[in-house]
Amino acid sequence: MSAIVDTATPPRINLVDPGLYRAGDPFAQWRWLRANDPVHRHEATEYPSFWALTRYDDIKAVFRDAETFSSAGGILLRPAGHGADPGGGQTLALTDPPRHRQLRGLVDEWFAVRAVRGIEPRMREIAGKVVDLAIRRGQVDFVEDIAARIPLYMICGMMGVPESDWERLFTLSRQAFGGDDAMTRRFAHLDIMGYFEGLATAKRKNPGEDLVSVLVTGEIDGKPLTQGEILLNCDNLFVGGAENTRIAAAGGMLAFLEHPDEWRRVAADRSLMPSAVEEVLRWTSTPTHILRTATRPVELRGRRIEAGDPVTLWLPSANRDEEVFADPDRFDVGRQPNRHLSLGFGEHFCVGSVLARVEIRFLYEELIDRNIGVEFDGDPVLLDSIVVNGPERLPVKLTPA
Repeated sequence: MSAIVDTATPPRINLVDPGLYRAGDPFAQWRWLRANDPVHRHEATEYPSFWALTRYDDIKAVFRDAETFSSAGGILLRPAGHGADPGGGQTLALTDPPRHRQLRGLVDEWFAVRAVRGIEPRMREIAGKVVDLAIRRGQVDFVEDIAARIPLYMICGMMGVPESDWERLFTLSRQAFGGDDAMTRRFAHLDIMGYFEGLATAKRKNPGEDLVSVLVTGEIDGKPLTQGEILLNCDNLFVGGAENTRIAAAGGMLAFLEHPDEWRRVAADRSLMPSAVEEVLRWTSTPTHILRTATRPVELRGRRIEAGDPVTLWLPSANRDEEVFADPDRFDVGRQPNRHLSLGFGEHFCVGSVLARVEIRFLYEELIDRNIGVEFDGDPVLLDSIVVNGPERLPVKLTPA
């Protein structure tokens, strides 16, 4: 397949305008960039100037080359003057090999296929309870009342958080990632870190079979993790385990509401569920951008990237690349093949990819098994974020058939 060439003068390219994502149509800019300037030098705004990559093959190549494109300085754009991410070099997300592999080795087995299969009954139970509660209420926000709870409860359980504290962390996470102002979000995030500091202290004295215990007792090259590494990785696992799956599951339901024939296809043929989950992941592409920093001069499509240059990977654009996906702007639950990049690629392929897929599948299966009708109960509101892409609110009405 060849790319659609659009030589029309584009609107001013500004990929860091939050309003672009709230309005729901950044795809016009990405489509023009793929066709005309796939390695684009983005002008400085409140963020320093950076390279913006929008083609699938280029983004995959950067993911594959962790030596040239480093994660250690941060994986998200930061406003001018904020410097590198203070967690750089200490977490799963913000390390390069070999440290990344060593940290990942501590927790990998917890997210392997066999381990996830072992907790599937508990996942099914949690999904069922969440859906049952939503059905009793009838009118709910699909994001907060359904999609947010299942992955958050699951990662809390895996991290050894007592069930009595799950609602507390749920409230804090909603404030940290959906608070009305920066101060509310900041203090909520600090409260989450404070909670895990206390939990880590308790697990150090009395380790259990959980991820926090793995971090406080784990060693790399014969040395324990520092307190900072433990807390930052707790935060990394908690946020990664809860937030992206929440937005993907909710964004998937929004897609099904906008394409009801596809929901009926899955309901009528459950063998389509695995490919439907993959299409939800491609369509939602919840990480809007991922940042890498060039460690050496490199040329990409004739553009010279210098050492130290920020390079951004726009995953929703890659997952709509006309050279890779047939009819990419169609939501198709039977799409095959579907080699999307929503979960990353290479060294930083999402450690929780198996878990996320099962959580999304179980949620949709619970609705189908109960023959629940889902319909809009108001207008959806999209996030005004350059970090994650999807619905902030999705009011729906649930109707038992």
